[in-house]
Parts: sequence; C-alpha cells; structure tokens
Amino acid sequence: MINISITRAKRDQVKNKVLIILLALLVSLGATSALAETNTVTSTVTGTTTVDKTPPTASAPNVMINNQDVCSTGTSAAVQTQIFGIAGGTTIRDLNCERLKLSRSLYGMGMKVAAVSLLCQDARVFEAMEMAGTPCPYKGKIGIEAAKAWAENPEKRPDYDKWLKENDLEAYEKEWKNKATTWATGLGGLALLLFLL
Repeated sequence: MINISITRAKRDQVKNKVLIILLALLVSLGATSALAETNTVTSTVTGTTTVDKTPPTASAPNVMINNQDVCSTGTSAAVQTQIFGIAGGTTIRDLNCERLKLSRSLYGMGMKVAAVSLLCQDARVFEAMEMAGTPCPYKGKIGIEAAKAWAENPEKRPDYDKWLKENDLEAYEKEWKNKATTWATGLGGLALLLFLL
C-alpha cells in the first residue's frame, strides 16, 4: 500500500507541475509586449455653413378704394430693421377733386350760380373770373353788384393775401421812396466824385 500511495503522490505532483506549466504557457501566450506607439492623423475639412437670419418683412398694407368716384387716394409705407418693423397706411382727401364733383352736381341740378360760387373758393378760379370781367358771385349778387361787394369786403377773397400785397398802397409808396432815396444817394455820390476830379 505504501507503493500505491507513493505513486499517487507522484502522480499528484506531476499533475500539479503540468498544471503550473499549462498556466504559465497560457499567461505567456496572452501577454503581448506593450510598446509606445505614436499615431498622427492630419485631416483638412472644408465646408460652407449658411445661416439664414433674415428678419421678417414689414409689409405695407393695401388701402383699397373700390369706387372710382371717390376723391381719396390710398397710400401705405413700411420700414424694417434687423429688430423692429412697422407698417401703416392711410387715405388722402383731394379737396380740389371734391370741389369739382360738388360743383358738377350743383350745376346738374340747375344751381349754376351755386356751382360757380363753389368753384370760386379756389384762388386760381377767383382770379381767372376777375380777369375775364365776370366776378365771382357774392352772397347772391352777380355781375357789377358782386364786384362792388368784393371791393367792400376784400378780406373774404380766397386770394386775400396776394391781393393785399398787390393793393397795399402804403407799402407801395414806401418801396418807391426807398428806391428814390437809393437813387438820390447814388447820384449824389457820383456828383461828389465828379466835383473832386
């Protein structure tokens, strides 16, 4: 029996040695040498990035005037900056157009003097009528009576400011006196110069 136990003990020793060798072999196969390596990667990337930062547009509103027989004109405008935008619109009355339409309507209804009176509110028409020798009506008066009434009440003329400049006798006389003084001074200076020579 001793023989068997010695063989078993040897077998176990051999077995242990084989296991240690196998384990050493496995460890040596799995181990690799670690060396320091340097990898350099150089790359060039080119591209274009487009960023659309367009601000919203301030659109001018449409001002609609659907009837052609209206004496108004629609206008609108808009302003836009990078941050702020504003838009607006309005209508503009044409007073001369209104005057013509009203006068035409009065004339069509047989109110001829009223139609002419309405047109005479325009200084250009008033002057043209006066130059033609047919003064504008004045509170129901026509012809010579109207001319006298306008002469008595010039402040009610539509061209009063212009009429005042043309008919201001005091200013007219002052202007002539100034011109006469200027001429007298000039001639006196010339005479003095001739006298000294």
